[in-house]
Amino acid sequence: MTSTATPLPPAAGIGLRAPHVAQVDAERPPVAWVEVHSENYYVDGGPALAALDRIRRDYPLSLHGVGMSLGSTDPLDRAHLAKLSRLIARTEPALVSEHLCWSGVGGRHFNDLLPLPYTEEALAHVCARVAQVQDALGRELAVENVSSYLAFADATIPEWEFVAAIARRTGCRLLVDVNNIYVNACNHGFDADAYLAAMPPDAIAEIHLAGFEVRGEILIDTHGAPVAPAVWALYRSAIERFGPRPTLIEWDTDIPPLATLLREAATAQSMLEARDAVAA
Repeated sequence: MTSTATPLPPAAGIGLRAPHVAQVDAERPPVAWVEVHSENYYVDGGPALAALDRIRRDYPLSLHGVGMSLGSTDPLDRAHLAKLSRLIARTEPALVSEHLCWSGVGGRHFNDLLPLPYTEEALAHVCARVAQVQDALGRELAVENVSSYLAFADATIPEWEFVAAIARRTGCRLLVDVNNIYVNACNHGFDADAYLAAMPPDAIAEIHLAGFEVRGEILIDTHGAPVAPAVWALYRSAIERFGPRPTLIEWDTDIPPLATLLREAATAQSMLEARDAVAA
C-alpha cells in the first residue's frame, strides 16, 4: 500500500500558498518540491486547480491535510475522503499527510488542530482511524505531530512514544515537525532530543520547519516567522540522526515574499548537503 508517484527528494521544499502560486507558476524558482493544503483544492475545476496541475508537472508534490479530524470520535467524513481521493488521482502526489489531532466533535468543527489525550484508549482509537483512512485511500498516510499548550491530566504515555506507536501499529509514515517538537518541549518541559530518539527512522517521510512566537512563558506555533536558531539546531540533530529527509519550510501567517521562503529553504538545503558530505 504505497504511492506509485516519484518519491519526494531528500531536499528542501516550500509550502505553496495562494500569494505565491502565480509567481511559482510563472518563474519556476529553484526549489526541489512543493506542498499544498489538500482542502484548498477540493474543487472540480477553476484557476487554482489548473495552476496546481501546471506546477505539478515540474515539481514533486506533497498533499498536506488540515481538516480530516483524524483523532475525533465522530465518524470519518467519507465525503472528505472522497474529495481527497479524487485530488490524489488527479495530482499523483508523492506523499499524503494529515495532522495527529482532532478538530471537531458532535458535528461541530473547530478551526484548530487540537491535541489528543495520550492514553491507551486514544492510541487504539487513532490507530483504527489511521487504518481506515489508509484503506480508503489505498496508500500510506503520513501523520504529523502537533503543537500543544495544555496537557491532559490523565495522559499515561509520553507524546513521543504515542507517535512512534502509531507508526509501528499501522504501518503509516511520520511527518516529523521539528518546530512542534521544540515548542512542546519548551511548553511542557521535556527533552526534545529524547523525542527525536524515539522516532522510528524508517517511518520518517518528511520533516517540517516553521516559526513560532513567544507569548509570556509559552511558545505559540504561528507559522508566521523565520525558523528560530534553536529549531535549526534541533533540525541539524534530526538529520544527523535520521539522515537527509524531504524538508519543508512552512509559512502560513504574515506570509512574506517568496524570496524569503526560498532563503529559508536554501538554509535547510545547505544543512542537508553538509550532512551528505559528512556521511560520504
